[in-house]
Amino acid sequence: MTAPIIRTLEDLRALTAGWRLSGEAVGVVPTMGALHAGHLSLVEAAKSACDRVIVTIFVNPRQFNRLEDLKNYPRTEQEDAVKLAPFAVDVVYVPDPNQVYPDGFSTNVSLTGVTDVMEGPNRPGHFDGVATVVAKLFLQTGADKAFFGEKDYQQLMVVRHMARDLDIPVEVVGCPTVREPSGLAMSSRNLRLSEQGLLKAAVLFPTLQEAAAALSAGAGYESTIRQAQDRLIQSGFEKVEYLELHSAASLAALTRPSEPARLFAAAWVEGIRLIDNIPVARI
Repeated sequence: MTAPIIRTLEDLRALTAGWRLSGEAVGVVPTMGALHAGHLSLVEAAKSACDRVIVTIFVNPRQFNRLEDLKNYPRTEQEDAVKLAPFAVDVVYVPDPNQVYPDGFSTNVSLTGVTDVMEGPNRPGHFDGVATVVAKLFLQTGADKAFFGEKDYQQLMVVRHMARDLDIPVEVVGCPTVREPSGLAMSSRNLRLSEQGLLKAAVLFPTLQEAAAALSAGAGYESTIRQAQDRLIQSGFEKVEYLELHSAASLAALTRPSEPARLFAAAWVEGIRLIDNIPVARI
């Protein structure tokens, strides 16, 4: 039996109204579908923390920088509903586009600070699209808690800041990155890699681990980053878009882990852009 699917805001609010009257805690797991074990770990976290769980599936056109990426993004709604069935989620909200962006929609949610580094400059407008759609999903579901993976750590921070700044009463919960046996962070993009591409991509995680260990041991920042970038290129990555150390709290750029920090990377293999990040032990 698959999880029930709702497509309109009216039907969703009719369902959640009873939950609210009963004082039940509602959790939401926002996704774009093509669910994998990483998404399902978020569902597990939501189930353990909340009385009711909503999983949303909406391929948001406003967060894609390239039309090609939007076109190629996998749409696997029925398969996703089957994957969710064992978790007994209360509803899968798959809104029709006009439920999110009705005719005449003219509002944009934009942040500064946490969007000024890494993904922000490399994907102009991406975080506006994320913040706008997530704000709508928070308000439409009325969730008490929302669950996001740390694989997209910058996105997690953007969502937290957005909810805080707009006084949306939701707790944004970060959950650990789920990885393939090879160490590669699980992502819907991995489906587009060949077997050889997956082998190349698996080098990203140990490269980050090696660089993080060096930085925690006091190694020089520039030489450590350069060596890590060289290793990725030599392993078959076509391009390293960035490999940088940032504050875990503010995302400010760092050259040594003198405070809680994370090492972030975005790199291309077989024409697919992969991102990852790991914590770096403080000196």
